[in-house]
Amino acid sequence: MIYENIKRGMEKGVKQIALLIDPDKTDKSKVEKLSDIIDLTPPDIILVGGSLISEHTGEVVMLLKKRVKVPVLLFPGSSIQVTPHADGILFLSLISGRNPEFLISHHVSSAPMIRESGMEVISTGYILVDGGRVSSVEYMSNTRPVPAEKTDLAAATAMAGDMMGMQAVYLEAGSGALSPVPQEMIAAVKKSIKVPLIVGGGLNSAIKIKNVLSAGADIVVIGNAFEKEPRLLKEYVAVVRDFKS
Repeated sequence: MIYENIKRGMEKGVKQIALLIDPDKTDKSKVEKLSDIIDLTPPDIILVGGSLISEHTGEVVMLLKKRVKVPVLLFPGSSIQVTPHADGILFLSLISGRNPEFLISHHVSSAPMIRESGMEVISTGYILVDGGRVSSVEYMSNTRPVPAEKTDLAAATAMAGDMMGMQAVYLEAGSGALSPVPQEMIAAVKKSIKVPLIVGGGLNSAIKIKNVLSAGADIVVIGNAFEKEPRLLKEYVAVVRDFKS
């Protein structure tokens, strides 16, 4: 099972890397090109999703599953992005926000399809952190991010998610963030939870990835950097594989 592999990695101190692919920015020809690069240096997980309301998610997922052997998980920005063709789904609840649409409403509307599909469900507490500019997630969800200096607030929010039964916590600075989630915040959140910690947003260099891993992230997510230069995947995967805590 995908989650068991994630949890086992956390328990053994083995870091992992996930590749985020936005279906709104990916057509068939691009998937084919990206698949060739992914095959050469596969990440641990592929996430498919974005903040906009995309109807291409199912097509992108099916194309990826035909061409790569990496588990494909949904990273949905709304219920319309849910497709039964994925291996699993990060069932995201935006616990840093107070908009009920992203705390429970989209979950209710998509739950029957997800249950019927039989895909693996990973309940995930999603915490949006200020990355230096208004992100698509902030705009679309109509929620305010946790200020980058409010380490205690992020830790308490993550702790609450853990206590509510979330299987993972996802700290997100937003796609193309000017600044990634601060190391101090990552470390504080990691200490406050017992579940795997996923961190993404603004990770566009090897040193930023190393810093996030050193702070305590179990899984790092790259997306925008890969979109701009797909061949960086080899370097970033190597950084995670070679990392020693």
